[in-house]
Amino acid sequence: MGAQTFRDFVIGPWKAACYERLKPSTRQRVDSALQTQLLPAFGPQPLDRISRAAVHSWFDGHSRTAPGGANRTLDVLQQILNHAARCGHLAGNPARGVKRNRRPRPTRFLSRIELKRLHAALDTHRGRRAGSGRQQADIIRLLLLTGCRKSEIVRLRWTETDGDTVRLADSKTGPRTVWLSAPAQAVVARQPRNGSPYVFPAPDGAPGPRPLEISLWRKVRREAGIADVRLHDLRHTFASQAVLQGVALPVVARLLGHAGERMTLRYAHVGDRDVEAAAERIGAGLAAALAGAPA
Repeated sequence: MGAQTFRDFVIGPWKAACYERLKPSTRQRVDSALQTQLLPAFGPQPLDRISRAAVHSWFDGHSRTAPGGANRTLDVLQQILNHAARCGHLAGNPARGVKRNRRPRPTRFLSRIELKRLHAALDTHRGRRAGSGRQQADIIRLLLLTGCRKSEIVRLRWTETDGDTVRLADSKTGPRTVWLSAPAQAVVARQPRNGSPYVFPAPDGAPGPRPLEISLWRKVRREAGIADVRLHDLRHTFASQAVLQGVALPVVARLLGHAGERMTLRYAHVGDRDVEAAAERIGAGLAAALAGAPA
């Protein structure tokens, strides 16, 4: 009998021993990594035939389009292969020691002009007939309007929605409440009720929510001229707008679902920029006055 394949090991021994112990939100991330990357790349291969070179080739390819996603998926692969080694299927883990991609660049915020271009690009897809593109456009808009994490919106259930609030049963920091603005409420309200428990169900009629992958984002950001912006930067933009409008950091932390204010401090400098610009304007005015320039 040949060696066990990666796919059979994942749906058998690994799932029973490791997957079932994961938090629901972690399972969603692992499911996405398996379905979009790991099973297509390694599924039919016998465990003992997965080489270090093959892992490097897959990781390099995925890193070209999603360096952060490649790091997270590598974590899943390493965990699976570690368990395979413990079970005696491998002498060592071929994914161990793969050099991860460097940490993402500094936080990116969208300017008012960029937000206007994004709004126009989303409206183009929002206006098309119902389908995956229209659904994804609404997800992108809701991410911007709420500051939520992608998984919190994509996996949102109707039972978690209640008018101007969303009560998430499971987020990165545990259960939390999200307050919806009027525009955000409108996005949720216009989603069709088709019997699915999910606000954004799988577009092909399959049970469960839609996949976590929002492929429309690549097209929309290209159309809006913001090709360097990650989907997660919409969360940063939500936070930056809150700070610019004078919302206190403890409140911003609560809006974002941060466990404490430490994570929120990265947005403090957004307000400082306006203060600096104001100081420059005042300084320029005073300098002109001192020089005797007319008012």
